[in-house]
Amino acid sequence: MRRIGFFKMHGLGNDFVVLDARREHIAINAGAARAVSDRRTGIGCDQLIVLERPRSRGAHVFMRIINRDGSEAEACGNATRCVAWLLAEESGARQVRLETAAGLLDAEVLRNARVAVDMGMPRSGWQDIPLAREMDTLSVALAAGPLANPVCTNIGNPHATFFVEDAEAVDLAALGPVLETDPLFPQRANIGVAAVAAPDRIRLRVWERGAGLTRACGSGACAALVAAHRRGLTGRQATVALDGGNLDIVWRPDTPDMPGHVIMTGPAVLSFDGSFDAALLGG
Repeated sequence: MRRIGFFKMHGLGNDFVVLDARREHIAINAGAARAVSDRRTGIGCDQLIVLERPRSRGAHVFMRIINRDGSEAEACGNATRCVAWLLAEESGARQVRLETAAGLLDAEVLRNARVAVDMGMPRSGWQDIPLAREMDTLSVALAAGPLANPVCTNIGNPHATFFVEDAEAVDLAALGPVLETDPLFPQRANIGVAAVAAPDRIRLRVWERGAGLTRACGSGACAALVAAHRRGLTGRQATVALDGGNLDIVWRPDTPDMPGHVIMTGPAVLSFDGSFDAALLGG
């Protein structure tokens, strides 16, 4: 009976099963990802993370991100922190570089299992999100129930951030799947509802593309800060309060030699490790 080792990790309750396929090939398709992610018959997680050999020079690992519905995501901030922590424990290096479908991400492991990740430069052109047609991404013509006119941002993956007075009052479980799959988003979108409590504090809830309601979304927190600053609601730095806890987000200003990157800092937690029967993957 072949056994496959795994790590169960989370970032503020956004949880992952991490598989290491750098030395031993692990065949993962959409069905296998759904089986592992199932919380009753599998291990259970929001996303399955598969570590593969890097394709780019200078990267320590290629991180493949598979949502629990079997679709793949380009980026995941919380998973990036978790994998960076694992790599630091493995190598002793506190600075690591991860390769994703969205590009290279640099991370630094700090004290108390906190990790800072450079999420790169946010993009706000309508083609970059992408949207199905040209429009102003600072106020997108989209509405559902009490939600209207989001700010759209690509921070490795597409996000639509709706600003509201009370994030708790929004029935995101009902509205999230409708908005995620709106024809305006050819690659679907993560849906955030944000309430600005102060110039340096945002309350955020997220319906995550391919995963549903999540306790935390790192890229969503970055998108919320970028959106709020573009709207003139906050400065370039804020604490983003999610259901699972807080993330510190900084959108660095542009300089002649460095476009403004977004830095996300928060915890990474190893819950447990173990192994499972390879038959769970269908092989």
